[in-house]
Amino acid sequence: MIQNIRITTLVENTASRAGLLAEHGLSFWIEYGNKRILFDTGQSDILIKNAEVLGIDLAETDAIVLSHGHYDHTGGLAAVLDIAEKAKIYLHPAAIEAKFSQKASGTKLIGMPDSALKAIKNREVIWTETPTQIFPGVTVTGQVPRINDFEDVGGAFFLDENGQKPDELLDDQTLFIETSKGLVIVFGCAHAGVVNILHHIADLTEKKQFYAALGGMHLLRASKERIARTENVFRDHGLKKIGPAHCTGSKAIEKFRSSFPDQYFTCSVGTQIDL
Repeated sequence: MIQNIRITTLVENTASRAGLLAEHGLSFWIEYGNKRILFDTGQSDILIKNAEVLGIDLAETDAIVLSHGHYDHTGGLAAVLDIAEKAKIYLHPAAIEAKFSQKASGTKLIGMPDSALKAIKNREVIWTETPTQIFPGVTVTGQVPRINDFEDVGGAFFLDENGQKPDELLDDQTLFIETSKGLVIVFGCAHAGVVNILHHIADLTEKKQFYAALGGMHLLRASKERIARTENVFRDHGLKKIGPAHCTGSKAIEKFRSSFPDQYFTCSVGTQIDL
């Protein structure tokens, strides 16, 4: 079992100290033994500035894993690929589809930017419809089965500008890492549902107890019942560290903070967890 593991938040909606930049988006830098993994890239190139401030060399990136095809997780990809010349890219085929959201103000294009779509054409891409090992001990779930009846994708998402074809966000995928303390779960946005994802990982690994879960959990519009059921599943899996971020939503964050005072940690830009 590899012992030296560190996860650093490179992009998030908030920053932990002066000199670091925040934006609506997410990116994690994962050091796993001698391997370096970039999980998502935020919505712009600010992850490059943040990496410099934090002393992280993105040229060392071995793999780039994209949790799904929304702009706030893929917008920095083209800029990173100019630096990370040896990195392979892992994503679900549905991530490159056109994606839209509908709000009262109208329809918005929210898929991967053209720069990212163009950049991946000249790189090695591994398509992850099914569970895929990135390195021994590091796996991406691929497409997650939608089993329960109380979780949804978390918003009005569509595959067309007219809002006629709902986007089930089948490209949503999660990373899980084997550590000496137990499994560490890294969410992008958890559009497949946190509970669905955790149950799927438990089925894949035949492990019920996890060590940590961090990242976006997309509970912005979730009911009290859904948040409570998510909280119960955290308990069921015995989580020792819980780091909600990005799209989790203030109601869910405050609930987790109060329910898990010893396990909860902030996940803003600059946060590092060592395992």
